[in-house]
Amino acid sequence: MLKIEKYGAIDIGSNAVRLLVTSIIEQEDKPVIFKKNALVRVPIRLGADVFISGSISDYNIQRIKDTMTAFYLLMKSHGIAKYKACATSAMREASNGAEVCKLVEKESNIKIDVIDGEEEATIIAATDLHKFINPDKTYLYVDVGGGSTEFSIIHNSEKVESKSFRIGTVRLLNDSVKNETWRALENWIKSNTKSFDKIELIGSGGNINKIFKISGKDIGKPLSYFYLTSYYNELQNYSYEERITELNLNQDRADVIIPALRIYLSAMKWSGAKDILVPKIGLSDGIIKSIYYESIKSIDL
Repeated sequence: MLKIEKYGAIDIGSNAVRLLVTSIIEQEDKPVIFKKNALVRVPIRLGADVFISGSISDYNIQRIKDTMTAFYLLMKSHGIAKYKACATSAMREASNGAEVCKLVEKESNIKIDVIDGEEEATIIAATDLHKFINPDKTYLYVDVGGGSTEFSIIHNSEKVESKSFRIGTVRLLNDSVKNETWRALENWIKSNTKSFDKIELIGSGGNINKIFKISGKDIGKPLSYFYLTSYYNELQNYSYEERITELNLNQDRADVIIPALRIYLSAMKWSGAKDILVPKIGLSDGIIKSIYYESIKSIDL
């Protein structure tokens, strides 16, 4: 017997807002299938407000309300059964974050849960990695966002440690990451990876996905530390405008891609990893899995 239901995951980040629509396909005596149907991304950079002024601007409040209204209508059109909307670093640090969430719920019928860094790391770690990882290896999972980066140690296919650091691409662009935060990250990575002989990185986030696409590599093939270093140096030879016109990067990608690479390269250096796998999954995928396995509360549409 075949059963198909659709779930929706909304990720309200510091650099962009996303809606992922996924079909959950259940068949008797077979593993459940998670099939992505649609992904909509809107470049609302909440972090540019919050990490400078401490609050979300009226302009971006209106954009969030409009976007959530559109997402609600899209989910209805897709026939979504359940959804979960999670807001991360920028919303949780905004002085008016709770007020914005109430306004959004009133106008769009979408309830937003503001999650902390540890919960974000846990949801991300719920993503299905078995297709990409070797159960006998140890990995450092790095999910780079606009306001924070989540790190998890995966050993023998199990998450053994995870931590969120307030180091993100938009925060770095605004020069609001303290040296002691970098030192804390370096110490955490070194202390949590030193007992393992060999570490590989798993990278998630829009920037590493874009870099992987540009590389032309086949899914499942890693990017090397040498390749990322070369691309990092190449990008810095171009101005912001040239990255848009000559390298064909989107406006909201052309500036954050360099600080994103800095985070990935730092993680590789401090863990001793020579390669990074890019399975192209992240928080939205984790939300879908967590809804299905009922490890987080969802809302019936």
